[in-house]
Amino acid sequence: MSKAVTVASTTRVLKSLISTVQQLFPVALADDVWDNTGLLLESPVIAPTTNRARVLLTIDLTTAVVDEALQKKALLIVAYHPIIFRPLKQITQSNTQQHSLLRLAHAGISVYSPHTAVDAQVGGMNDWLADIASRGQFLSTTVIQPSKNDPSGSTGFGRLVTLSKGMYTVRNIIENVKSGLHLKNVQVALADRHQDVDNATIATIAICAGSGGSVLSNTDADLWFTGELSHHEVLALRERGISAIICGHTNTERGYLTTGFAPKLGALIKSNTETLDADHYEKYDIEVMVSDADRDPITVF
Repeated sequence: MSKAVTVASTTRVLKSLISTVQQLFPVALADDVWDNTGLLLESPVIAPTTNRARVLLTIDLTTAVVDEALQKKALLIVAYHPIIFRPLKQITQSNTQQHSLLRLAHAGISVYSPHTAVDAQVGGMNDWLADIASRGQFLSTTVIQPSKNDPSGSTGFGRLVTLSKGMYTVRNIIENVKSGLHLKNVQVALADRHQDVDNATIATIAICAGSGGSVLSNTDADLWFTGELSHHEVLALRERGISAIICGHTNTERGYLTTGFAPKLGALIKSNTETLDADHYEKYDIEVMVSDADRDPITVF
């Protein structure tokens, strides 16, 4: 028979879950100049009505995801993109994002955002994209824009992948990306030297999840692989002889929740469950879920 679930024990589990996310993706790895990572909403309401503690992973915290979290009675939402990015001057119900925060706080659901810590970490989002583009067949990867708080230099906000000479043509890389991200179409900006996509080969790929223009700006490579670039950034790349595969901002992020984030977090929770004080976890069935409602806001017809 399971032990009684109390407000105090539920609070401890919430703190332990947040600590486990931080163990996987340390806050220190995030970009501390502009990003807003960490616990963004700590609900003052703890309703210990069930011994199931659910963690819901999402890229964006939209109204649809909030509805899903309420329906599934999540204890914690881990939203990759921070819903609070700029300072709030008021919290009202007329603003949809603020209304979402009020609903979650009232329901006892807290919100955590790891954002660029996930990009930077070894085995994180950018390394996942590197494996997709190269199918794991590369000579080396180098960190682009290293994390300032990691003296090892092994973490950072982009990756430069070096391939074996002649291994992949432009078309090969395009098909690798479409297959790995489960996309029917991607945008491709071809430099003049890469117009023959079936014969032009790629030796180096610069990679950045989401919007890569700033992170990759000083990186010379045969090809950039990212989610978003401005019109003028694309023009400048082609002038430099660099091609680009542009997939849509969140299309370069969302797949990692299922293939990387969820299994890693679930395994670490299980490991911690076996070593932490039983009062933290023994009475709880902890479930890590990836949102069904989270999706790219842009549809290609």
